[in-house]
Amino acid sequence: MSGEGQGPRAEGSAADIARDESRQQDPRPSSLVSGPASADPLVIRRLEFLGGMAQAGGWRPEPTLPEVAFAGRSNVGKSALLNRLVRRKALARVSKTPGRTREINFFGVNDQFVLADLPGYGYARISKDRKAGWWSLIERYLRESSQLRGVVQLVDARHDPSDEDLLMFDFLADLGAPTLVVATKVDKLRRADVAARVGALADALGVDAEQTIPFSAVTGQGRDELAAAIIALVDTPPWRHS
Repeated sequence: MSGEGQGPRAEGSAADIARDESRQQDPRPSSLVSGPASADPLVIRRLEFLGGMAQAGGWRPEPTLPEVAFAGRSNVGKSALLNRLVRRKALARVSKTPGRTREINFFGVNDQFVLADLPGYGYARISKDRKAGWWSLIERYLRESSQLRGVVQLVDARHDPSDEDLLMFDFLADLGAPTLVVATKVDKLRRADVAARVGALADALGVDAEQTIPFSAVTGQGRDELAAAIIALVDTPPWRHS
């Protein structure tokens, strides 16, 4: 990533693809939820890369729309999940090098809400200073974003939550932020094992299994459930003001 502290960037695959594909979207009147003719709870009509926040207190898009943030380890499949969620191939870049993303990237959806892609945490090869800087960036955003409606916390379905996962989940609980738990990469499990693994993850995090969404960016499992849950978050007032 480049351009720390800068505003929206006109170049780059995320911005270009979002701009190009938004011209091909459903021409019906804008709405978060599709009408009875479609089973898709989130019809994407317009996507826009708004820019990146590179440091705590640095530039960020004006917080005028509801925001939903996505958090997880650097190798949890967050970029693939975001791409599947918005039905794009490269809205969020899927890097071969975990821990590369250094900014909070903001994407406008249908001119009605914003997805905030937080830097992945927990990559062992990243220096302690860089980890501290990323955590400071994430923590300040989550504490101060006036339009934040909630956080989608990703955990790998194949493994128990890491220490960093538990730290993040405890932080969100202390903050009081509404949190959706998504178990990623369920396609890598045997189908018969998915429910047990989701249950084990829920127990480890102290939430109900029914509140945890099994998700596969490969097959699309859980996409519509996640989309519907995000819409429900967007439709609620900021919890800090409620």
